Amino acid sequence: MKLRFPILLAAAMLTAPAAVPALAQSPEDMLSPPSDLARPEHGEPDYSLDTLFSALKIAPDTDSAKAIENRIWEAWIESGSDTCDLLMTRVKDAIEEKDYDLAIRLLNSIIAIRPGYVEAWNQRATVYYLKDDYARAIADIAEVLAREPRQFGALAGLGMMLQDIGDDKDALDAYRRALAIDPHLENIPDAVKTLTEKVEGRDI
Repeated sequence: MKLRFPILLAAAMLTAPAAVPALAQSPEDMLSPPSDLARPEHGEPDYSLDTLFSALKIAPDTDSAKAIENRIWEAWIESGSDTCDLLMTRVKDAIEEKDYDLAIRLLNSIIAIRPGYVEAWNQRATVYYLKDDYARAIADIAEVLAREPRQFGALAGLGMMLQDIGDDKDALDAYRRALAIDPHLENIPDAVKTLTEKVEGRDI
């Protein structure tokens, strides 16, 4: 299924109110890797992403799912380039200092060096969101999903942004796609329930 991001959304973003109560998390929370993400221990099995995503769907509880999510994020943040890794460290510092323009310039450089590095697009979407530039944030999420359709954080963050601008139908679609990949995403099932009733009506 292709993403629907009409350019006309940009105008709607300026005025549309949130259609349903905001979630406890923000798009920034969903798009960013966990802050306490640990590097794999030496000798720890190196599972493929396909294996990890298969395990994520059948994880028996939230703790197990979170451990698998973290392993997936660990794979996603690996750039394979010492230069990009160094620049990403500087991006993190710039974001913490709220120097978003610098963060974007650094991310532009990373993307130019390694356009296939999904996390650079994902982080730039985060920074654009922090700048309240939803149009560019959504465009970068589209780039993320074109390269990694299973990026559950990007899908959940997209849903939250679309919900913020009142596009309930596409927000519901994004949330459902996120849950199909990771059924344990926090707060998203409640958002799906609320938006399903709003968009599709209650069952009689």
